[in-house]
Amino acid sequence: MSSSIAFAKAKTEGRAALVGYLPAGFPDVAGGIEAMRTLVDAGCDVIEIGLPYSDPVMDGPTIQAAAQQALDRGVRTKDVLRTVEAVAATGTPTLVMTYWNPVEKYGVERFARDLASAGGAGLITPDITPDADPSWSRAADEHDLDKVYLVAPSSTDERIAMTTAACRGFVYATAVMGVTGTRTSTSDLAGPLVARTKAAIAQQGIDLPVGVGLGVSNGAQAAEIAAKDGIGADGVIVGSAFVRTLLDHPDEPGEGLRALARLTEDLARGVRRA
Repeated sequence: MSSSIAFAKAKTEGRAALVGYLPAGFPDVAGGIEAMRTLVDAGCDVIEIGLPYSDPVMDGPTIQAAAQQALDRGVRTKDVLRTVEAVAATGTPTLVMTYWNPVEKYGVERFARDLASAGGAGLITPDITPDADPSWSRAADEHDLDKVYLVAPSSTDERIAMTTAACRGFVYATAVMGVTGTRTSTSDLAGPLVARTKAAIAQQGIDLPVGVGLGVSNGAQAAEIAAKDGIGADGVIVGSAFVRTLLDHPDEPGEGLRALARLTEDLARGVRRA
């Protein structure tokens, strides 16, 4: 199921979509699946599953710590796909977010085939641009998978136009220059980036939602990003705050899941309040 379906449903309800990220295999494979199902039950519309990688140059310390735990426990790409299958079975669009090297090593066509077979919606590729490797675009088209690329405040208007034209599902606007992580306030760069991205989409005459990743950690921030008179994002993407919640309860998995549900419910109220 394409992530665009979840964005469209949220739009009919007059709100932004809530997109939740957790790495596969954290705290272990079964625990990660349970945590992602908790996100779904508590209000996430789309799930991003991180593929743990040994050289996560774009991730902040929180996500790095979780991914390293998964790697230390021996998580592999097959475990990521098993996680996708379990989460997608809830009926929630489920994407994999990964650096390009693991996909290339696994085999691009094979990865697309196996991701589609697991019920995955598509792939978010933070470290490649649409013009960097056409093999993914071809494989994704063949298996009807979402292609989610990133735009940033440093992206030129020409680059934003090229990126949005190549996306399917949604475009990921990363509105902070630097690594991932929660922040106490929203970035002044987010509003102009979303406006430029939506202008490029309108000029092309396509229907493409804009999801914003900005280190969101509470419902008030989610509301600000989703507000039509604010940043005006179509989707609010949350990752580090969810990971931190589980990291804070290493010996209390039950309490960690309850805290995860409370945070998700707060964020879900935020996108609705906007």
